[in-house]
Amino acid sequence: MKYKNTPDFNHASQEKIGVLITNLGTPDEPTKPALKRYLKEFLSDPRVVEFPRALWWMVLNCVILQIRPKRSAQAYKTVWTEQGSPLLTITLAQLAALQKEFGPDVSVYAAMRYGNPSLSSVVEKMLADGVRKLLVVPLYPQYCAATTASTFDALAQDFTQRRWLPELRFISHYHDYSPYITACAGAIKEHWRQHGRAERLVLSFHGIPKRYLLKGDPYFCECHKTSRLIAQALGLSEGEYKMTFQSRFGREEWLKPYTDETLKQLAADGTKSVQVFCPGFAADCLETIEEIDVENRQYFIEAGGEKFEYIPALNDAPHHISALAQLIRDNLGGWSCDNSERTLQASLAGKLGAES
Repeated sequence: MKYKNTPDFNHASQEKIGVLITNLGTPDEPTKPALKRYLKEFLSDPRVVEFPRALWWMVLNCVILQIRPKRSAQAYKTVWTEQGSPLLTITLAQLAALQKEFGPDVSVYAAMRYGNPSLSSVVEKMLADGVRKLLVVPLYPQYCAATTASTFDALAQDFTQRRWLPELRFISHYHDYSPYITACAGAIKEHWRQHGRAERLVLSFHGIPKRYLLKGDPYFCECHKTSRLIAQALGLSEGEYKMTFQSRFGREEWLKPYTDETLKQLAADGTKSVQVFCPGFAADCLETIEEIDVENRQYFIEAGGEKFEYIPALNDAPHHISALAQLIRDNLGGWSCDNSERTLQASLAGKLGAES
């Protein structure tokens, strides 16, 4: 087997601790060709679409990739900034803030599961930089096979092509992690302080097909627990908030209640003001900026609502960075940057080489 060009093992090399934060991904630019590349990579993942491969290949390549890239490119153009994709820009800001938290003792990197910077390219850089102990932090608070497990798959696939592997730790979820819940509640409270409270708070999570839940995926349950803990932190009664699921695709049933239908029904039932927060999104992206704050705002207003407010994702706000930093510290326990053992190994290696 031919392995990737991993730096040769060297007893005297300085050992580094690396932290890799990852998110879903983004196209390189808001154009049809870029969206076609991105969507093909994303929708070809068997973790994302659990469907017979041969039949799905036909549907994806002959139907979806002929229609959706143009439509998606138009949507991305509405959220694109001078700096580029909001998701990538915010993720890099999170990286910078976390690196500032840890200083020289820990090297922080960022990668995307789909698109760029790719996991493989960032792993290559980390190993070249001397990272020998690696903590991977997928920025998905609630575990789902289509997101968290897919990230692990891609990482494992890369490692199968390398001779020399780092020590590895992988955070699979943090849906009920107290600092994360505090950060979510804090973001909502700050919005209330500045804008007042609406009649109803909607906590919207990305949806998945219902059959994934029936096959044993814990995502649905973890979203419920996150919502309950946030509501408790805010002192909300059951009737003051709703948990919903957005971004469904295709004709099959997805997790319910659906965000769009819930907002329409709330307005029809006489609710005049709502505020929407998306706890499962670590960074604002197309699904929050356009789908929630534009598309779903329109649904609510057209159905009779009067005031719709989107509460931004946690992004690189200080309370979020603090929560992530604490999560990382908790999972780095027992690892240090002490190279005394490597110095000893280098010395022994030198003696053995001289004797031979």
